[in-house]
Amino acid sequence: MVQLLTSFGAILVAFVIIQSMPKESNGSNILGVFTSHSPSHLIVHMSIMRTLAERGHNVTVLSSMPPKVTHENIKHIVVPLSAEDEKVLDEGMSGMVKTKQSFLSMMNSASKSQSILMYKQVEVLEDPRFKELYLNKDNKFDVVFFGFFFNTYQVALGARFNCPVIMSWCGPPMPLVNELLGNPELSSVPQMHVAVAPGQPMNFKKRLHNLASNIGFSMFNIYLNRKNQLFYDRLWGIDPSMPSFEEAKQNVSLAFFNGHSLSEGPIRPNVPAVIEIGGIQIKSKPDPLPKDIKEFLDMANYGAVLFSLGSNLKGEHIPPEIVTTIFKALSSIKQQVIWKWEDIEKVPGKSANILYKNWLPQDDILAHPNVKLFITHAGKGGVSEALFHGVPMLALPVFADQPGTADKLVENGYGLRLELAILKEKQFKAAIKEIIENPKYTQKAKTFSQLYSDRPLSAQESVVYWTEYVIRHRGAPHMQSSLVKMGFVASNNLDIYILALVVLYILFVVNKIFWKFVWRKVFGEPKIDSQNNQKKRE
Repeated sequence: MVQLLTSFGAILVAFVIIQSMPKESNGSNILGVFTSHSPSHLIVHMSIMRTLAERGHNVTVLSSMPPKVTHENIKHIVVPLSAEDEKVLDEGMSGMVKTKQSFLSMMNSASKSQSILMYKQVEVLEDPRFKELYLNKDNKFDVVFFGFFFNTYQVALGARFNCPVIMSWCGPPMPLVNELLGNPELSSVPQMHVAVAPGQPMNFKKRLHNLASNIGFSMFNIYLNRKNQLFYDRLWGIDPSMPSFEEAKQNVSLAFFNGHSLSEGPIRPNVPAVIEIGGIQIKSKPDPLPKDIKEFLDMANYGAVLFSLGSNLKGEHIPPEIVTTIFKALSSIKQQVIWKWEDIEKVPGKSANILYKNWLPQDDILAHPNVKLFITHAGKGGVSEALFHGVPMLALPVFADQPGTADKLVENGYGLRLELAILKEKQFKAAIKEIIENPKYTQKAKTFSQLYSDRPLSAQESVVYWTEYVIRHRGAPHMQSSLVKMGFVASNNLDIYILALVVLYILFVVNKIFWKFVWRKVFGEPKIDSQNNQKKRE
């Protein structure tokens, strides 16, 4: 009997302790809306969703393409592009490969492709499959994520689903997203396409370039805000229950950024709502490689090269003469080469040292010790994976932020950069040989890897903690910077400057009148004035 009472008492004490412990938000309902038609963006967004699903949350995702990253706890809804839209996208990509890329060409490419980048995202939210998510009153979400890509109007998803909203962005802080968080925008901080070595100031040329790009981004943002206002009105303007666009922009709880400023730079001030999760797609322990890839890499006595230009750029987009140049160079080196190529039936050529694959477990391949070089388009995801594993790179950038990322690789000593549109065989082979045989590139990459991995919380842990934090604190409005609600005039103190100028002008006028009065009292009226006054009296 005594033993029974003792056991019962122990159970009761354990029950009280468990009940008194802080409640976690496990089992929350989470919605992700990712309308950008970019596979690399979706990998980052879905890596966030997978992390939350692994935590035990119930995740629903709407996207414009099937995901490569998923989980059994994720319900996925796909609203794909039409065949015609895919064709337009392919034609645009082919055009960009043929020209040398710069900031201006990036902006030009974005404006030409806006029918895909912007308008099609709106159409995804007009699809009945999306509308069912909020029209069905049985659907209750604790937080909604949206993937940022020229679609600021999607901040309204929080109001649409009556829950907090979190933004996911596939790069470091930049003007177009900083305004949603009240994150200060400083012209002294290098933009994503301005390469500066760690700890070094920008020289005059780079400061001029950075200032010009800041102005360019500001002008582009004005244009985007006007378009987003139209999209917002088109989607929700007639709904009286929805806030105005300006009000909706003030309700972003926080944003996850695919970056790590301590290792990647630049060092800059950030508000607490900026959460860095660079490398979220990288697994802490690589998965086993497919048998053919593993055997191919294991027998690479001179090392191996991974060649992939990402998920947006396909082999058919590259001019045939450039493909031939690449094949001649890669087939003549002594290293084994894994080449990402979509059409396995029509490969550029056959060589014993080349293995073509239409899909690659890129992160797992880069983790293999025999991989000595990654030839890449300098996409943010691939660069992060290579640096995490300490693999130097040869960059062949094509569009968007890739030229800037490639310049940073060179500036930081992790690799070299060449222009894909004008690639020459001799030049290509020389760059490959330089990176593989000169140990300084690998040493720099491995040093970076140590910094990149040294964090108080891993990227996955940060995602879990801050998402649950937002849920626990019902949007965490206390984290929000007051700049979000101040507007351009107030946040830049323009009204104070105008008031100061008015006061100074008034003081100047009063001062002038005062001293003129004193002069007349002390020295009398000027002689000419006295004569004029006398003439008037006569």
